[in-house]
This record gives sequence, C-alpha cells and structure tokens, in this order.
Amino acid sequence: MGEARDGVKVKRVVFVTVGTTCFDALVKVADSQEVKDELYRRGYTDLLIQMGRGSYLPTKSTGDDGSLAVDYFTFSSSIADHLRSASLVISHAGSGSIFETLQLGKPLIVVVNEDLMDNHQSELAEELAERKHLYCARPLTLHQTIAGMDLNSLVPYSPGDATPVAKLINRFLGFPEES
Repeated sequence: MGEARDGVKVKRVVFVTVGTTCFDALVKVADSQEVKDELYRRGYTDLLIQMGRGSYLPTKSTGDDGSLAVDYFTFSSSIADHLRSASLVISHAGSGSIFETLQLGKPLIVVVNEDLMDNHQSELAEELAERKHLYCARPLTLHQTIAGMDLNSLVPYSPGDATPVAKLINRFLGFPEES
C-alpha cells in the first residue's frame, strides 16, 4: 500500500496523540487490528502513537509483513514535526491539539474521552465536526469513522475569525447571546 512514486513506496503516516493525559481507550483502539487493517486498506503505511501518561503499550511492528508499521512514544517537547509529517491525525479532544492540527491543514479525527467529567471538549469537537472541519468519534466508533470518512469533504479551517468559537464558549458558559 502507499502508492509508489518512481518505484519508491510513499510513506503515509497516521499520527495519534493523547497530549499530556492518560487516554488508554484511544491508544488501545488505535492499536486494535481492526483499526490498523482499515488504515492500511486506505493506503496508510505507518502508525505513530503518542501515548502520554497511559499504561497500555501498543504493539510495535516494522510493517515488513505487509501490514502497517507501528511505533510509539510517551512525550515529546513538541509534536509539531509529527503533525506536519502526518497524512492523518487522530487526536484527543484538547483544544490545543485540535487547533494546531487544523491550522496545519491536516485531516483530523478527534476522539472524545468519555471518561472525563463535564466534558466540554466534546462540545468543541462536535461543533467543529458539524462545520465539517474534522471528524468526531468515540473510542468505540473510531473504526467506523475511519471506514466511512471522505477526507475530500472536509472544509479547511480558517483561524481568522474567532467569533464563532467565542460564541460557542459564551453559550457554554451561559452568557446571553449578542445581537
């Protein structure tokens, strides 16, 4: 997989990030055979997982057996290089990770951590998904989201006007809407 260009296999990396948190549910599902097979079917060649404080260790693979190459790490001083080199990003719902990825113009699937109490992050992810800037999933629906995604249908995020995000935050905080 990964189309050959001049006889050389093109590397297509899926970068998974959980930020500084523990989100083993995302790491486990990204490491599941079902998800890895679907990513490989879609032409991705490598899966790089930033696992944060989690205790679940993904299964490393070189990909030499005709499958997805898998590697992982806990933390990095900056994930910017990983985001830049990714063909697809699968991220936790932290606003920093979301907006950094969108500003780079990378296709993004945000996976909401359902174990968090008062999960305002899911509201941000769902709003941006409704606007077609990204896909939003839960750990149990990640495989179906990957299988059904059409990256060409995503609308580029334009960071110029913060008004829609400010309105969403104000609505969440219970402030009256301005006319």
